[in-house]
This record gives sequence, structure tokens and C-alpha cells, in this order.
Amino acid sequence: MTQPLTDFICPLDGKPLHLNERSWCCENGHSYDVAKQGYVNLLPVQNKRSKDPGDSKAMVQARSKFLEQGYYEPLAQALADTVLAQGEQAVLDAGCGEGYYLRYLVEQAEQNGTDLSVAALDISKWAVQAAGKRDKRLSWIVASNSSIPLDDNSVDTILCLFGFPVETEFKRVLKPGGRLIMVDPAGDHLKELKAIIYSEIKTKSDSLPVNSEYWFLASEQRVTFQFELNTNEAVQNLLTMTPHLYRSSAEGRKRAEVLSSLQLTADVWVRVFTLSA
Repeated sequence: MTQPLTDFICPLDGKPLHLNERSWCCENGHSYDVAKQGYVNLLPVQNKRSKDPGDSKAMVQARSKFLEQGYYEPLAQALADTVLAQGEQAVLDAGCGEGYYLRYLVEQAEQNGTDLSVAALDISKWAVQAAGKRDKRLSWIVASNSSIPLDDNSVDTILCLFGFPVETEFKRVLKPGGRLIMVDPAGDHLKELKAIIYSEIKTKSDSLPVNSEYWFLASEQRVTFQFELNTNEAVQNLLTMTPHLYRSSAEGRKRAEVLSSLQLTADVWVRVFTLSA
């Protein structure tokens, strides 16, 4: 059975939040309405670094179209296997995007009879809106990893997929013995696309994404597979959903804009970290 994880705290004063009809409220009178799409915005205006932080609406739409075609399903399966190896747990997806990987995980858990309590956050309201529309069973939150609106020691597993870990906050919300599972690009990830849009390809650093003084690398798996895009729309969706669109040169983007097919390599690390003793 899947249920929402609701150990919310107020982003303004850290007090527990309680659901009152369609609003989450704390004892000091701060109130946060549940949107019609089923999510709650716990990102105060003063904590935003821009008017519309995170992925744009166009990026979210492109990523949704791309992922729903199943190109990255081998990665979603590897992630689900890693998470569910622990059994019943409370999970936070810290940077959930439009929710593809989390939905896949929940589907696998229900097929396996594994009970999960799940919350997911993203700083992009467009991403959380899209995710909330697709699945009402989970807690979807507009929030930042730098100020996670969950109680201390409330989560067994944190997922951080192609995201930005904030180690102090991750340590705060993890239960003793909890895990951080990170997915990051490896050296050959989308190398064929990079060869088209960049004049020079930089070598990917092999350094770990978190401070090894605080985190112990419990396991790692390199997931590598080939896939093919057979339409120009699919190529454009991939380009739009990644930072490569904004990092590439105008000439590189022009070369990609005319492609009607592309054979690609997905190459990522799935790493499990625990807090060092």
C-alpha cells in the first residue's frame, strides 16, 4: 500500500503542519492551501532566488513527453530495485521533476506488495503541478532542498536524481540508518548528442557527489544502455529537457534541430550512501 508522507513542518517557523480541510496550518497561524492539482506550495516568496525558479514549463513538458516513451525505463527499473531491496520505508524524492521515476517506483512497490510512505518536492512549480495531476496518492510539495519542509528523522530513503544534494538538510530529515540514493551522469552519458552540439566535450569528473567525510558509499551500480530516437520531436524533447540546450552553441543547436533520428548511450551511476559513523 502506498500512502502520502505528511510529516510537514512550516517553512517559516518549523512548527508542525496539520491539515485543516484544504489547508496545511501551524499553531502560529501560517496557512498553505492545497492546489487543485493536489500539491502544496511550501516555498515562501522570500526563499526564492528568482520569480520562477527551477525547470521551466517547456522543460517539464518536454521531459514528460520524452520519459513517457520509455527510453529511460532501464534506469527506472534499476532505481526501483535498489529502493525496494529495503522493503517498507518512508521515501522522499528530493527534486522529483514531473514524477516519472517516483511513479515507476510506486508501481513496482504495489506489484511487490511493499508498503511505502512517499513525499516528493521540487522547486519548480511547473514540475510539481504536472506530477500532482498524474498521481494523487503521494505528497507533492513545491519546496527547495535547502529548506526541506519535513520533520527531523522522518525519512528512511532520500532520492536525489540528477539533482543538487544539500547535505545538511538531507542529514537532518534522514532517520538513523537511513539512505541517500543518488543518480548522476557517468562519463559516456549522451555522448553522441554532446558530440553534435558542442565543439569540445569536457571530461566528466569521477568525484563523488557528496562529501565522503560525512557519507559512506554503501554500493554503486553503473547503468549503461543504448536507445534510439526515431523522430525529430523526440530529439528536440531530449535537448529541451536537459541543460544542454542552454549550454550549447547556436551552431550546435542548429545541427541538432534538423536531426530526425539519433542513436544514444545512457550511462549513469546509481549510488547508495549512508551517514558515516
